[in-house]
Amino acid sequence: MNARLDSPAPPLEAAVAAWKRKGWPAPKALVVAGSGLAVDLGAPRIGPLPLQELLPFPVHGVIGHAHAFEIVEPLPGVPVIYQRGRIHGYQGYDGHQVVFMVRLARLLGASLLLMTNAAGGLDPEYQAGDLVAIKDHINLTGSNPLLGALPPDWGPQFPPMDDAYDPELRQLLAKKAEQLSVRLQEGVYISVLGPSYETPAEVRAFHRWGAQLVGMSTVQEVIAARHMGMRCLCMSLVSNLAAGVSPVPLHHEEVLEAGRQAANDIRRLLEAVLRDPRAYGTS
Repeated sequence: MNARLDSPAPPLEAAVAAWKRKGWPAPKALVVAGSGLAVDLGAPRIGPLPLQELLPFPVHGVIGHAHAFEIVEPLPGVPVIYQRGRIHGYQGYDGHQVVFMVRLARLLGASLLLMTNAAGGLDPEYQAGDLVAIKDHINLTGSNPLLGALPPDWGPQFPPMDDAYDPELRQLLAKKAEQLSVRLQEGVYISVLGPSYETPAEVRAFHRWGAQLVGMSTVQEVIAARHMGMRCLCMSLVSNLAAGVSPVPLHHEEVLEAGRQAANDIRRLLEAVLRDPRAYGTS
């Protein structure tokens, strides 16, 4: 069991101070790569370094998650934190731990959260290897990173979640995909706690609710980011068809293999978005 963060503010304040002591630049964005989806975004300005250097709690490994970070500069004078691998609730972490890096990036100055994840396809029209921009979500994790007392200057106690996935950023991503001849769809993502995969009955229920994708991440990070005023753009790789949609049992290895096969398209889309000033709210 991992020690809970009774109050997330003090360890975050310490992490911000440590970052500044090292003289690292204030980031404009946080990019988080999901299962097997870490791609090369160019020579890092700083790193790669273990994620453990920033976190006040131990990190447990998951196959396909490197748990490292680096600072890259996709545009001159635009530093970006690139996080390879994420913290999952199914590893025993609470909501504050899951979103620690999001809050740290925001407190350091980042205004953009860009994430990728591997997801199961609930829509029979989807195929393994499809890329899907998330347009909305359903939180079925049983957790929320806004539970408890939070500093009022972080954001409102009851933040709205309409347009959680920024429409302008989704349009920008769609335009880049068209220019690069990458097939991109849009869908609703449902997040479950895991780590067990979904049953066929759950998959049928999720699809009836309007979800096209299912996974074990992303939603808590988006909630925390929107609470603090960040713009969010998230892209799922359909790594497999979910139970009952696929005729064969699910295995984590196929998730990683799908990521390896789609790596080039993911890299090209990430680079295209991160090299466009509009992603950071400037022109």
